[in-house]
Amino acid sequence: MMGRSHALSGWCAGLVVAPLVGLTTVAEVVPFAAATAGYALVPDLDHPGARASRLVGPVTRIVSEAVRAFSSVLYNLTKGPRDEDSTGKHRHATHTLVAAILLGMLAASAGDRGKWAVLAVAVTGLLLAADVLGDWLIVLVLGATAWSVTGTALPGTTTADAVQAGLTGIGGWIGVAVALGMFVHCLGDSLTRSGCPWLWPLPIRGETWYEIRLPRPLRFRTNGWFERLIVVPLLLGAAVLLLPGALQAVERLFTATSIWIAGR
Repeated sequence: MMGRSHALSGWCAGLVVAPLVGLTTVAEVVPFAAATAGYALVPDLDHPGARASRLVGPVTRIVSEAVRAFSSVLYNLTKGPRDEDSTGKHRHATHTLVAAILLGMLAASAGDRGKWAVLAVAVTGLLLAADVLGDWLIVLVLGATAWSVTGTALPGTTTADAVQAGLTGIGGWIGVAVALGMFVHCLGDSLTRSGCPWLWPLPIRGETWYEIRLPRPLRFRTNGWFERLIVVPLLLGAAVLLLPGALQAVERLFTATSIWIAGR
């Protein structure tokens, strides 16, 4: 899948999972979904042309090269007798459930290193997502955050106290957002013709890097017509309708429209 599809699927997954981890308000759900969308792009750091690999110029290019080198070494050390002859650089080490869990745990540990470490992890996810989806996402997250600071603070609470509380709250879910985003990326790639070896190192049919795929008739080509004309529009619709209160607003609009038409 292309970067936009990955980011949108991460956003939708974040909106669905947020209530399951105790996040219910817009001020909580939107930053969580934005972080999930951003980290749904991280696995493609193993591709030099990916948006994540070009986000901060030479800095992320160096990170990308390091990730690709590590993935190649890991592939050659752990490949099974029936694994294909591959460099092991793209869609390997970072495209696994193991990588998602490990990076999620690392992000979760940021809470032990202080509020600024948590903020750095969250902002990185936001910038990754905004680079693909657009700056509107930053405006939406900042608006939701500002509302939480000014609208929900108790009397006598300073802005600094509210921000501190917000960062503490982020620390409770940032690891989940990171792991979820990376895993959703793997699931998305499993829909394509190439598949994704996200069950590594579980041996399947003599392969430790066995590509999980849909049945052949259901697979689609990355950046093909099906992804651009079907998948992306469906994800865009879900991205809006899954926002807290969106379905209720649509229902009220439909009801009001029906009453207006009936009254004419």
